[in-house]
Amino acid sequence: MGYISVREAASRMGISPRRVQQLCQNNQIYGAIRKGNRWLIPDTISGIYENDTQVETRRSLPIGISDFRNAVTNYYYVDKTRLIKDFLDRKVQVSLFTRPRRFGKTLNMDMLRVFFEISGEDTSKFFRDKNIWACGEAYRKYQGKYPVIYLSFKDVKYSSWENAFANMTGLISMEFDRHRYLLDSEQCSKAEKRYFQRVLDREASEVDLADSLKVLSKMLAAHHGIPAIIMIDEYDTPIQEAYLAGYYNQIIEFIRNLFSGGFKDNQYLIFGFLTGILRVAKESIFSGMNNLKVYSITDNLYSEYFGFTRPEIKKMLSYYGVDDKYDEVCKWYDGYLFGNQEIFNPWSVVNYIAEDCTAKPFWQSTGSNDIIGEIIAEASPAIEDNLLKLMKGESVTTYVDTGVIYPEIKKKPSSVFSFLLTTGYLRIQSMYPLTDGVMMCEASIPNREISGVYVTEIIDRFPKGGIESAAVGIQQAIIKKDFERLQKLLEDYVIQTVSCFDPGNEGFYQGFMIGICAIFSNRYYVRSNRESGYGRFDIQLEPMNKDLPGFIFELKFDRNPEADLDALLEEAVGQIEKKHYDVELQSRGIKEIIKIGVAFAGRRVKISKI
Repeated sequence: MGYISVREAASRMGISPRRVQQLCQNNQIYGAIRKGNRWLIPDTISGIYENDTQVETRRSLPIGISDFRNAVTNYYYVDKTRLIKDFLDRKVQVSLFTRPRRFGKTLNMDMLRVFFEISGEDTSKFFRDKNIWACGEAYRKYQGKYPVIYLSFKDVKYSSWENAFANMTGLISMEFDRHRYLLDSEQCSKAEKRYFQRVLDREASEVDLADSLKVLSKMLAAHHGIPAIIMIDEYDTPIQEAYLAGYYNQIIEFIRNLFSGGFKDNQYLIFGFLTGILRVAKESIFSGMNNLKVYSITDNLYSEYFGFTRPEIKKMLSYYGVDDKYDEVCKWYDGYLFGNQEIFNPWSVVNYIAEDCTAKPFWQSTGSNDIIGEIIAEASPAIEDNLLKLMKGESVTTYVDTGVIYPEIKKKPSSVFSFLLTTGYLRIQSMYPLTDGVMMCEASIPNREISGVYVTEIIDRFPKGGIESAAVGIQQAIIKKDFERLQKLLEDYVIQTVSCFDPGNEGFYQGFMIGICAIFSNRYYVRSNRESGYGRFDIQLEPMNKDLPGFIFELKFDRNPEADLDALLEEAVGQIEKKHYDVELQSRGIKEIIKIGVAFAGRRVKISKI
């Protein structure tokens, strides 16, 4: 937040400076601070007053904002600048931060760029009221002192190597253009300038372009008299796309050579920063880079800088006047554990507040997880069983390897849990390190939001067919209120699982239906044979989120496989209405209650909805 003087604030608001000071002393100007005998007024001040109290004009929420200058100037900014202090306390030469998508990687990278980069303007103004500036001169002296090379590979998503290479050629050319002044530098040789011009004109060969980071850092170091910083955002995006599209070996060879020149034994490099979702194993890309340190979601260091912490959430909710929504935000968007730090999904929290605190899965479809589909296609029955357990709200114990080599994925189908963890679909409850990068973890789904997207983004990728797939389909049909499909799926499920010798009473079918409904336990409280109204319902699904519908099932059975199903249904739905089984759900504030009668006769099924 920027600040202005009392006199400037008075001019904006059309009142006297003396009146502004009085309002400040009475805490009637939100965010005003006292420095010595002067008041500093937030530069977001408006001139609208009611009874001498400012009607607060809050900053906009930073939805999709990854430009640091824009974020701190025009939007609500959660201060993550102490990341700079933590880094400077250690000064690791090359750092790789791996986090799930939409957890603030790009914004933090741009923050580092703005802080360190030599600029024609005084960029310290973006940090003077931030946490890093209060850390002292020992850290402030690094501000604006280094030339920076910055590349983002987040949009390198192409189906062929030719198109991917053309896109990366353009990205590198644009970064060279940002440093066009080097063409006039007396410290750079003619040969370097000819190379520079080829890259600018996008005429450099693949071999030439692989040297681009090394050559550009050398020219920058020569011109400025100080080594350069190299930053690569979302380095692994083109690698995943290449693996799926079939040009993995070509992309790996190019990126390995590009990174080797830029980060390995480069005397013109002072610091290097990379971000990504996955840590691609050293043997694949970072071969021989002994100066690289990886900070993944299992590490304590930097754990609070990607995503929001509990104090940050409370402060943000208070700022927007929705303190009472804290518990709901925790249930829906908390639950991630990075190192030993509890973390909230920042993308979802910001969207939640922006949409009048309506809880729903905002994180869904913010990126591609086709690679998970590749693994699930090869999953064993044991892995499918564990994935279904997760959906039911249970935890699973599994090996997790934070280093990945893509060609080995199908050889190690259990790596699905590594991907689910690093991409944000699981949280670690407990961890038992085994070897470098490999550990045994107790893992579970972190929150309600992920429970909501888990079916569509994970379970739906199961190969079609099979008992588990049918059970998931039944759940989807109930949630979507597609009762025609529900009846068909139930019929198919009964035929697959129930022997003609099995059914003997209504209790058998009730146990059968409860088994199916158990898969709802991540979103619903599943109850059976509980008193409500004037009787005892068979099965009730009470939603954890009161905006979802509740369900009541009444089952009827006839041992005769030729029995009249319509008559059984009429009895079932009539009983729900007559005995008011919906009273309990109504008393709990459930707005929509769907009543379903289910009739069984042998292996025949029919349903009716009220």
